[in-house]
Amino acid sequence: MANIRSAKKRIRQTARKTVVNRNRLSRVRTFVKKVESAIASGDKDAASAALKAAQPEIMRGVTKGVLHRNTASRKVARLNARIRAL
Repeated sequence: MANIRSAKKRIRQTARKTVVNRNRLSRVRTFVKKVESAIASGDKDAASAALKAAQPEIMRGVTKGVLHRNTASRKVARLNARIRAL
């Protein structure tokens, strides 16, 4: 456990930010799961609508620093390719 006041403050800040970042990442994963379940059901229209809703959420994860931009782009591209293959 930290003894220095600034280190204690840093621990508190990290704990708060960790909660926020976990929620953001969980939200991104939820949107991706919705797209994947629509792909699994074979409904191309629902899948493309779900991707249209998921894409801004994924990119918001990038701007908030939860995901790397290349990771987000790769996720979107792979989901889009799977939808086109339906």
